[in-house]
Amino acid sequence: MKYKAVIFDMDGVLIDSEYFYLERTYRELVKRYPWIRIEELYPIVGMSGKTERILMHELARRPLDDLQFDEELEEIYQSGHIADFTEVLYPEVKEILRWLKEQGLQIALASSSPVHCISQMLDQCDIRDYFESVISGESLVMSKPDPEIYQITMNRLGRKPEECLIVEDSTYGIEAGVAAGAAVAARKDERFCFDQSKAAYHIADLKGIKQVLL
Repeated sequence: MKYKAVIFDMDGVLIDSEYFYLERTYRELVKRYPWIRIEELYPIVGMSGKTERILMHELARRPLDDLQFDEELEEIYQSGHIADFTEVLYPEVKEILRWLKEQGLQIALASSSPVHCISQMLDQCDIRDYFESVISGESLVMSKPDPEIYQITMNRLGRKPEECLIVEDSTYGIEAGVAAGAAVAARKDERFCFDQSKAAYHIADLKGIKQVLL
């Protein structure tokens, strides 16, 4: 095969979580900040926590040094946390992960989500053992669209960019993968008006990876 490793994003790629988070965050925010529109929250999809914090402060018209607002956000995020990730796992995930392993490909996960969310998802969905490398953007200096998270992952796998296929959905994630020098397969999602034009491949679901690889 042309590619020797497949690197997955998590939210919107392995799990259908993005609208779940977005809707619940909006529902709580608008109670306190009624001028915020849900469409204004769309850009946070695929953002790291650091960049998202800046945007949220701007939308709420609160200064960045307002720690009380940070506490409000944390309460909102905690109240909207996914309790059972098996309910949002895309149905084809285990099948495609198993197939990739059978083909001898390396598999990695590179997500902007917090470490505890990634860990909970992997354990609840019983897919941790498929991944040779797991990394959270929470621990990095730079966030997507910066390529750092993918560069580190490729180094861990011992692979060159041209040997890797990155599976993403968001504008920032796709830009990060392209900037890292790898080919990107974009999982189509028309709910958030993502710009997926820079992706080399476009797939309806993860089963499309088979066609890309073969």
